[in-house]
Amino acid sequence: MEARIKRIVSEFLVHLGIDFTDVDVEKLEDGSFRINITSEDPSLLIGHHGENLKAMQSIVKVMVYKQAGQEISISMDVDNYRQRQEENVLTIASQKAEEVLSTRGQVALPPMSPYFRRIVHLHLMKDEYKGLVTESMGEGDYRQVVIKYKK
Repeated sequence: MEARIKRIVSEFLVHLGIDFTDVDVEKLEDGSFRINITSEDPSLLIGHHGENLKAMQSIVKVMVYKQAGQEISISMDVDNYRQRQEENVLTIASQKAEEVLSTRGQVALPPMSPYFRRIVHLHLMKDEYKGLVTESMGEGDYRQVVIKYKK
């Protein structure tokens, strides 16, 4: 499946006229696939706040479904942009979680996308944070994760 996904993504980028160096496809433990595109001009592929990357991911997901006949979870990245973002978000979440554990209060993280809120919720479910609960609050673009101390 990895070779098929790599071919689909490579052909898609060629049809768009986008220069790229490599497409790496990795199957993750949960059965989903992580695609990382290496490019000399990553900003074009990423777009403003990752909008182009999200759009490409949606299109590639449909293309893979049409050609493979099965729905597959895909996460696209360009020059590890999304991976670095995830690491930054999780670092901030861990720091704020430690703050909540020491103060026994609550802290709201900055607003973030549903994807990043989900990884924060999952990260803070680890045993080291068992004294905490997380909750998404707010509406639309202003939705954020609130970390609270369990009473």
